[in-house]
Amino acid sequence: MAEHEAGIAAFARAWAKAITGTSYIPMSQGELEERLCALTLELRDALLAEPFSLRRGYRVGGALVRAHVVSAEGLGRTIEVLDQRFVRDLSLTDTGGRMARLLGTVATGYARALRDRTLDEQESIRRAAMVSREEAEFALRESESRFRHQATHDSLTSLPNRALFTDRLHTAFAGPPQRLAVCFLDLDGFKMVNDSLGHHAGDLLLIEVARRLRRSVGEHLVARLGGDEFVILIEGTTCTEDAVKVADSALDAINEPVEVDGQRLAVSASIGIVERETGGSSPSDVMRAADITLHWAKESGKRRWALFDPDRNEREVARFTLSASMPAALERGEFFVDYQPLVALDGGRLRGVEALVRWRHPTLGVLRPDRFVGLAEESGLIVRLGAWVLGEACAQARRWLDASPDAPFVSVNLAVRQVGDPGLIAEVADVLERTGLPPDRLQLEITESDAMAGVDVGVLDALASMGVRLAIDDFGTGYSNLAYLRHLPVRELKVAGAFVEGLRTGDSPVDEKIMATLVALAHTLDLTVTAENVETAGQAARLRAIGCDSAQGWHFGHPGPPSAIDEHLRRPALRSGVSTPPPAA
Repeated sequence: MAEHEAGIAAFARAWAKAITGTSYIPMSQGELEERLCALTLELRDALLAEPFSLRRGYRVGGALVRAHVVSAEGLGRTIEVLDQRFVRDLSLTDTGGRMARLLGTVATGYARALRDRTLDEQESIRRAAMVSREEAEFALRESESRFRHQATHDSLTSLPNRALFTDRLHTAFAGPPQRLAVCFLDLDGFKMVNDSLGHHAGDLLLIEVARRLRRSVGEHLVARLGGDEFVILIEGTTCTEDAVKVADSALDAINEPVEVDGQRLAVSASIGIVERETGGSSPSDVMRAADITLHWAKESGKRRWALFDPDRNEREVARFTLSASMPAALERGEFFVDYQPLVALDGGRLRGVEALVRWRHPTLGVLRPDRFVGLAEESGLIVRLGAWVLGEACAQARRWLDASPDAPFVSVNLAVRQVGDPGLIAEVADVLERTGLPPDRLQLEITESDAMAGVDVGVLDALASMGVRLAIDDFGTGYSNLAYLRHLPVRELKVAGAFVEGLRTGDSPVDEKIMATLVALAHTLDLTVTAENVETAGQAARLRAIGCDSAQGWHFGHPGPPSAIDEHLRRPALRSGVSTPPPAA
C-alpha cells in the first residue's frame, strides 16, 4: 500500500512539475501537487472501473481548467506526462486501450470547461454593463473603504499586492467603458540569483526592482503579484503605443546592473502587454492574455516586451485543440500513409518509396505532416505515431515484395525523440520479424539537424548491424559537413530541395557546381545521393549529368496510396530502364 501511495505521489509531483510555468496558477506548489494527487486517484479509478466509463476523464479535464491550467502548453504537457508515466508509475495495466480513450476524454472535458468558462465570463460582462452608474460609484466607494486597516501592500517591497491590484482592475471594468492596458512583467533568470546567492540576495534584488518600477511608471499602479512577477495597470489609454512607452520605461529602468551584497548583477525582464477596451472583455480575460503574451516574450529571447495578438492566440488554441485530439485520432484509425517514389536517375528504375503520414481529420479534412508532426513531437505522441507509421510501412513493403521481386525499399522518417527512445532497436526488430520484411528493404531517415544534435551513434550502429538502411534527410539545411558522416553508419544522403531549385532553369551554374561537389564527395564516402523536390525534366537531366544517383519529387510522382506504387511496378518501361517519368499520382 505504501508503495502504491508513493507511486501516486511521484506521478503527481511529475505532473505538477510538467505544468508549472505554463499558466498563471494561483496556488503554491504543494497545493498544486495535492490537487493533482486527487485527480490522479480519479484517473486511476476510471482506468480500473468496471464497467469502463469515460465520465471521470471529462471531470478531470474540467478540474484542470478550474485549477487555472489554461494554456496550450499546459494541456500538451498534461497529455504527455499521462501518456508516458501514468500506467508505469501507478503499476497499472492498460487493458483494451483504455488509457488512450481516457486521454481523449480529459482533452474533451478540458475543452468543454474552457468553453463554459468563457461563456460564464461573457455573461458576467453582460450583467456588468447593465449595472447603473450609481451602483458602480457605490462599489468604488466600498472598494476604497476596504483598501483603508486591510493589508493591501506587499510586505517585502511595499508595493500594492495582488489583492489591491485585482480590486483596482475589477473596478476599472465595473465603471464606464474605457481603454486600459496591463503590463505583466517577470524577471529573467531570477531563480539563478536565489540558487547561487541565496534568498536574501534575491529579496534585495526584488526591493531594488520595485523601487525602479515605482520611479519609472509615474502615476500608474505597479503591484507585485508574488515571486518575481510584477504588473502595471495603465488606465485611460488611447492606443497601444501608450502601453508600449510604459513598458519601454520599465525595461530601461530594470536593465541597469544592480549591486547586491557587494556583487554587481546584470538584471533584465520580459513583459507581456495587453491593451484593449473594457467592454467585451473581463479582468480574467486580460490577465490570461497578459500571461500568454509574457510567455511569448520569453520565447522570443527575453529582455523584451511582446504585444498580445488575438490571431496568434487563436492559432495556438487551435494547435493545442488539434494536439489534444491526436491520441484518440490514432486509436480511431484517422491516420494513413501515402508513398512517394524514389527513382534511379540512370534508367528510371523505382528504387524505393518514402512513407509520408497523413491525418484524415473529421472536420478539417486531410492534414499534411507539417500541420501535426510538430505537435506530436511537442506532446511526446510522436513515439507512438512513429511506431504506427513504421509498422504500416513495413507491412505494405512486404506486400509489394510478395507481389514482385522488383519491389522497392520503404523509407520511414524518424523524429529525434524516436531515435532517443530506448525501445527503438527492439521495436524495429519486432516490426521486421512480424512483417517478414528483409532489413535491407527498410530505410530509416533522420534529418541533418537531428544528426548533429547529438544522436546516439550506438543506436544507429545497432540498426545498421541489423541490415537496416540509414539515410540523412534534408542534407545541406543545417551546419554539418560530409567529413562528420564518416562517423555515422549511413548509406544515403537526401539533398535538400533548396539545392535542386537552382537547377530548374539552368541559369544558376553556382548551384549546379555545389550539387556536383556534394555528389562527388558523397560518392567518395560510398554514399548514395538522392535529390529531393525534383519537379521538372530539366532538373532530372542535370542531376543525372552530374552523377546524382536518384531523385524524388512531383516530376516522378506525387505522394499517393499504395495503389499508385502498384501502378509503378506494373509499368514495363520503368523496369526496363526507360527514364520517362510515370504520371503524377
